[in-house]
Amino acid sequence: MIVLKFGGSSVANATAMSRVLDIIERAAARDRVIVVSSAISGCTDALIQIGEAEDPEKLINQLQDRHLAIISRLFTGDERREASADCKSIFSDIRCIPPVIEAFGEVLSTRILARKLYCEGFKTKWLDSRDLVRTVPGGGQVEMAFTCKAIQEAVAANPLIKVFVAPGFIGRDASGAVTTLGRGGSDYSASIFAAAVGADDLQIWTDVPGIMTANPKVVPAAMTIGDISYRAAFDMARFGAKVLYAPAVAPARDAGIAIGIRNTFDPENPGTLISDRSAGVREWKGLSSLDDPQSGTTRICLIGEGPSTGKSVAPRRIAGALRDAGIQPLGEVSVEDGVNYFITVRTNVAHNAVAAVHREFFEARTLSLIDVYVAGNGAVGQALKAIVDANDGKFPTAGKRLRIIEISSDHGFAQHVLSVARSHSVFVDCTDSEDIWRSFVPLLQAGINIVCSNRRSLAIPYVEYAAIKAAAAQNGCFFRYDTTVGNALPILQSISDGAGCGSGIKLIEAVVSCTLNYLVTSYNGPRRESFASLVQRAHSEGLTEPDPRLDLGGRDALRKLLILSREAGVPLEESDVEIVPMLGPEFFGGSLEDFYRRLEDFEPEFARREEEMDATGKRQRFVASLRREEDGTYKANISMQLVGIDSPFYWINGTENVTVIHSDDAYPLVIKGSGEGARLAASGIIRNIMQ
Repeated sequence: MIVLKFGGSSVANATAMSRVLDIIERAAARDRVIVVSSAISGCTDALIQIGEAEDPEKLINQLQDRHLAIISRLFTGDERREASADCKSIFSDIRCIPPVIEAFGEVLSTRILARKLYCEGFKTKWLDSRDLVRTVPGGGQVEMAFTCKAIQEAVAANPLIKVFVAPGFIGRDASGAVTTLGRGGSDYSASIFAAAVGADDLQIWTDVPGIMTANPKVVPAAMTIGDISYRAAFDMARFGAKVLYAPAVAPARDAGIAIGIRNTFDPENPGTLISDRSAGVREWKGLSSLDDPQSGTTRICLIGEGPSTGKSVAPRRIAGALRDAGIQPLGEVSVEDGVNYFITVRTNVAHNAVAAVHREFFEARTLSLIDVYVAGNGAVGQALKAIVDANDGKFPTAGKRLRIIEISSDHGFAQHVLSVARSHSVFVDCTDSEDIWRSFVPLLQAGINIVCSNRRSLAIPYVEYAAIKAAAAQNGCFFRYDTTVGNALPILQSISDGAGCGSGIKLIEAVVSCTLNYLVTSYNGPRRESFASLVQRAHSEGLTEPDPRLDLGGRDALRKLLILSREAGVPLEESDVEIVPMLGPEFFGGSLEDFYRRLEDFEPEFARREEEMDATGKRQRFVASLRREEDGTYKANISMQLVGIDSPFYWINGTENVTVIHSDDAYPLVIKGSGEGARLAASGIIRNIMQ
């Protein structure tokens, strides 16, 4: 027999329940199964709120609609009608506001699961835990002899059933009153069911990859504990770790059943195995912490396994770690059973204290771990992944280790990251999306840093740009985007440093449109291919927008000039920029076929201009400029200009970029280099993350 327990996040919606059904199906292929489930995420709190409300009807309808939405997704036809009727019948009981209203959450979720399993062809039976689990007066504690006998008889009476489904968390006392086993009690229920039937396997499925060395929301470098003893797991739980309900350990331990803690959203991950293991030497397993709101203090516990070795260096190491972090503990380190060590700190520094002790005992490396989520699985995103993989994520010079958690081109990826990423993670925008920037402020407000290589996300209305910058500052996050102009060249940093240090910037001139520069420097009149064929080749090689007229009209240069100007402290808008495209207005209407035909017809004029420039020693370059006028205002312009041999723009070729920064106090600063290349962009992104 296999017992599977699923937490609230594992059955939160129809998609999550579908994952659960897959896990159950795999288990049922091996043996008979008992499924114990929590209520769907948030349901218990909602039921308690309903029980306390003066007019609960709206709240009841909202909760009923959540369950009906799950049913609508999982079932069709008559099956949907029957499941909906069953759900509404349960809500009829809820509307009576019974004394222990919170007991209905697990009933609702398990009735849906049981019905879906039956519809999928499994011989399934729903067991009402209220008839099986006997609690002592007051609830919480279970009369094990009565309960185990009742469970055994219920299973034995149904020898042909393949999958039993039972609600966790609930039971009845001897008087028949419905009771609960306490918040988190579904773990306890599953352990009791496993002990009662002598299960070969007890798996508790949740939304984390097992018991971890610390709360990963506090310590991003926290690691999954592969195996741990019953005692240490119980101590982790009772001293504050949330992944396991402490009373759940005893029934499985007494029956000699190992407990697996698994991740519903990563079912291939082995997670944590809790067993009767006995460590031959001292092992440190993890850190737990408990807050005392009344005193404003937090008690941190370092959990150990293995024999006590008398006088330990652990207190000295704990004190040293806190001292190095600048944290003053409230008293001395104490010890329990020779294996668990405790220290109390003020709650406002507890997270930093846990992180400091974790570094001392669990992070052999000195590299700080950074979780990275990459939006955009194109050339830059793949180059970024390749660099990180080649270095095993480690960048010792910077003292950092990068871990790419996910890389995706899905439209809703930013919202997904917002729901799963830990604070201090980094969100990288490698897309060409026009609207992904709308997720930046919520990400920053969630404590997620942003690195952006998508200039479309910066060339937005100034008020929106300023809001993103403000959100970064207000939430202690960074928002970096050096690769949006000049790829890996230090252009934006140079402008920002100059503007921020009081060295007034009076002129910025830049050839930053890689596409246009490639076209004008590659064209050689009648001696090589026509300008039209050159544009077509650039388009086929991915150097232009899907419609190359956007590049030829100066759109890319406009975006970059906006970014340059704002970095200089000038709140430039699109409407402030005068653009003189390299082609007349007749080229920008009609279809692409019309456009290329006009280019071919105009080829003699292109050739004539090229010969004139050759005769005068000039070259044409598409230059974006920002100039400070005498009255302190700024004028922005983008146009084709003729430059001579004395200009730094004269000597560039292909996709090279040149930016010239003129300030009040120094000679012009010329920055020149490649403005294109996925690997260069990826390197620049990594540098932004490391800063």
